[in-house]
Order: sequence, then C-alpha cells, then structure tokens
Amino acid sequence: MIDLRGTAVIHSALSNCTFANLQTMYPLRFQPLFRRYLWGGRRLATILQKTIGAEMAAESWEIVDHQDDQSVVAHGPLAGQTLRQLLADSGAALLGAKVWRSITSPDIPPHLHGRFPLLFKFLDANQALSVQVHPDDRFGELLSPPDLGKTEAWYVMHAEPGAKIFAGLKSGMTKSNFAAAVESNATESALHWFEPRVGDCVFIPAGTIHALGAGLVIAEIQQASNTTFRVYDWGRVEATGQPRPLHIESAMAVTDFSRGPVQPQRVLSQQAGHATLVSCDKFVLNRLSLDAPLLIAGDEKFHLLAVTRGEVRIEFDPSDRPLKFGETALLPASLPALMLTPGTEGAELLEIHLPELY
Repeated sequence: MIDLRGTAVIHSALSNCTFANLQTMYPLRFQPLFRRYLWGGRRLATILQKTIGAEMAAESWEIVDHQDDQSVVAHGPLAGQTLRQLLADSGAALLGAKVWRSITSPDIPPHLHGRFPLLFKFLDANQALSVQVHPDDRFGELLSPPDLGKTEAWYVMHAEPGAKIFAGLKSGMTKSNFAAAVESNATESALHWFEPRVGDCVFIPAGTIHALGAGLVIAEIQQASNTTFRVYDWGRVEATGQPRPLHIESAMAVTDFSRGPVQPQRVLSQQAGHATLVSCDKFVLNRLSLDAPLLIAGDEKFHLLAVTRGEVRIEFDPSDRPLKFGETALLPASLPALMLTPGTEGAELLEIHLPELY
C-alpha cells in the first residue's frame, strides 16, 4: 500500500486501460445477514445505520461463506451471486492463485475444499454474551459436521461507560480451579476483565475463554466457523423460559489453561498511517488512517475493508458511493492497484488479508 498524495488523477488515467481488461471482478459489497440472538439490541441500526427491521439484532454477518450462510453480492454485474458461487466460478481471481491452489489441493478435507476462510461481522452486545470458548482446527475436524477452528480478533467501535471485556482467565487459574468455579456458579470470579476504549483491539486465539460485556459494538474478524462452547450464560433464559444449553465438557477439553489474562493488542508495527494490530497464522489485521489518497491491492491478494471512521471512495466501485462507517467491501486478488480516497475529514479502515504462509 502506497500513500499517493496528489497523484489520484494521474493514477486513474493510467489504470483505466488495465481495469478495462478485467471482465469478471471488481470491488465487491455484500448484503449483510442479521442474527437475532437474545443478547442483541438496536445499535447496529442507531450507530452503524444498518436496516435491521423492527426486531433486535445481535450480529451483522458482512462477508461469509459457511454452509447455508452465504453473502450475496449487492452491486454490479455479479449482483445476486453468492460468495460460494463466486468461488466456484472464479476462485483464483477472487482469492489469488496461490491461495486457491492451497484451499483446493487434494490434502484439503472435503468440508473445507474451496471455502472462503474468513468471516467478518459486526456485533451489538446489548447484553453480555455467554462466557465461551472456541475449538482449534484439530478439534474442529472431529465435530459433526467437521468445521474450522475459530481464532478471532475484535476491534471496539463503541463502548458505553463501564462496559467490560472478559478475555482469558486470571493469572494462576488451573483447569481444576476453573472447573470448581464453574461448578459453584462462580465462573465470573475466574475471568480476567478490563474496560475497553474505542479503538482497542483484542486478539482471541482458539482455546481462550472470553465474553463481551454489555454496551459494546464490535467489529470481528474470525475463521469461517460458528462453533461455540458455552461455559456460563449469566443465569439467562430464552423466550421459552428455558436456559440456553451449556457445553462444559467440550469447553474444558478445548480451553488452553496456559494462556492467562488477555490484554488489548499493542501495535506490532506502524508507518505512515498503517498499523498492524494482529498477525497470526489465520489472518493479518491492519488499521489504516487516511488523510490523503492511498493505493491498495494490485498484489495478487484479496483485501477485506471495513470503515471504522469517516468514509472512503473505492476506485471502480460499481455502487458509485462512498464506503461509510460500518460498511465493508472485498477487493478481489485479480484487481490492479486501486485508489482509496477519504472524505474531507479523513477516514480509518480495518484492512484484513491472509498471511504469507498460504
């Protein structure tokens, strides 16, 4: 990514010929899929300006290819196609030839073959989420049906005063001590927690006990899995009057009791408005601060973008409107370098791509 101050007009004139030769791919926006869990609220509408309808909504799945949950293209010639269809028709163009070869090799299990490996969502924690843990890839393969593990990272977009994030166990907490706390209905006493600020990033590798407290709006990048083992649900009951099921035995089996407390991420590297927040074997998460045009893509990688402040125009975007706060886009790997142009007050984006090991 290159900062191009004052060169947007020159770049556009030079790149139009290149882009005109691309017949299938362009910057993609998708229709969000809403999840109506009992802990959701109205902030996806009031803060992120999403059309969630009259009901409460807990999550907005922005980019997903997981079983029947499929993102659908919202604009341009590919409108109406699912992410799964795009992968089947143009997987190498979307993900890059190297990634496509990796996820379609004979060594890939059938349930993972040709799947988009990440899932991006926004969450409205109107109530606290359950205390939970996710399995790693090895355990995920044993599930029925098999699935990926779930390593994830959170970016805080809104936090009410006093809102908490529970991330990891207190120092020195052993498996037996934690089991005793769960058994005696004292799970919260075993959890490490802190009060987050807007802009905090929290990395939650698979095997980490965690929960979002009430009063948070979160952007989350994760592996494309929906496997959650609940340990504690704050004594809540569903509309039926029954508590949601817990998964104590599975949770104990997948929890990494050596991990301890989890703090907000330190910036791993930073230069010219580009900060790396998380770099792991599942994804790389960067924060881009724009006060001038920026070139992105053209590197044979796909790039997932989510606006966390202001707005930005994406060159060749068929929707012909800025990508605004709380909106996402996917830049396919086959695209040339594109210009991102922030609004008059600048912009901040999350940028996510796969690590080099693919």
